[in-house]
Amino acid sequence: MTQKKVVVTGAGGFIGHHLTKYLVDRGYWVRGVDIKHSEYETSAAHEFEILDLRRFDNAVIALRGMDHVYALAADMGGIGFIEQNKGPIMRNNTLINLHTIEAARIHKVERFLYTSSACIYPGYLQRDENVTPLKESDAYPADAEDGYGWEKLYAERMCRHYTEDFGLDTRVVRFHNIFGPLGTFEGGREKSPAAICRKIALAVNGSSIEVWGDGHQTRSYCYVDDCVEGIYRLMLSNHSDPINLGQDRMISINELVSIVARIAGKKISTVHDLNAPQGVRGRNSDNTMLRRTLNWEPAVSLEQGLARTYDWIESQLRAAGRLETASLAAAAV
Repeated sequence: MTQKKVVVTGAGGFIGHHLTKYLVDRGYWVRGVDIKHSEYETSAAHEFEILDLRRFDNAVIALRGMDHVYALAADMGGIGFIEQNKGPIMRNNTLINLHTIEAARIHKVERFLYTSSACIYPGYLQRDENVTPLKESDAYPADAEDGYGWEKLYAERMCRHYTEDFGLDTRVVRFHNIFGPLGTFEGGREKSPAAICRKIALAVNGSSIEVWGDGHQTRSYCYVDDCVEGIYRLMLSNHSDPINLGQDRMISINELVSIVARIAGKKISTVHDLNAPQGVRGRNSDNTMLRRTLNWEPAVSLEQGLARTYDWIESQLRAAGRLETASLAAAAV
């Protein structure tokens, strides 16, 4: 059997890096494409190209000779970043998405998978911390998260119409808060699990950490290993409509802090910043379609995933000498 050739755009990022390793392990020839190399370890890709997909000619180069396209490239980050960079996000991601799918059409690739987000869901369905789990059909009538959510929803529609009008075989996955090792954990683009792991790793036992909002806002979190397996299963399926990919266990941010503190073996209190960005009040994934379509659902528990993530982030901080610095600073107070 001829070896399939696939391209992962955004291969220098968190999920793209993990997906690249997953696909290589399963016998695919993988080209990674990004504007940067992976930050924490060398990519497993057979070929890695530094290309800015905001330029159409680069997208055409990136997809040459490919059978499958996993389109993960995006300008994104945590809630603070996406609330403060709406213009750049919409401009950059719309260019990346349009150029990539058009290059896929030109090259007549077999399949094209686009990675969307739970941020496409309407704000009017997420005003309660005890939110009803969001099912795929809830996306309309549309009221996506301003900026990031709208450009994701627009790209979902592009996939639909490229299938209808050009015959491009597309898949669309809506991520719900993916986390794990090898992801950004500081600098403003990190998501809440990584931020909380970093803060608690640096905190002295018995001290406090800052939490954005009152801590009662709710989310569900999916470990990255489950995420990449779900992406792969979706690509091989015959399901072309958007589908949720996440855990359906909803917890509050305060509960998330408590879990990480137990993992760290520390007693930690919280100081809440009510003026900081905090996103929607509640969000959870309805996995009914995921289970029915793929005969599968995420299996790694939140506690297992957070333990692995915390250990990795702590190791990064320790290697940089920052845990010792934090301890000395606390002792000096």
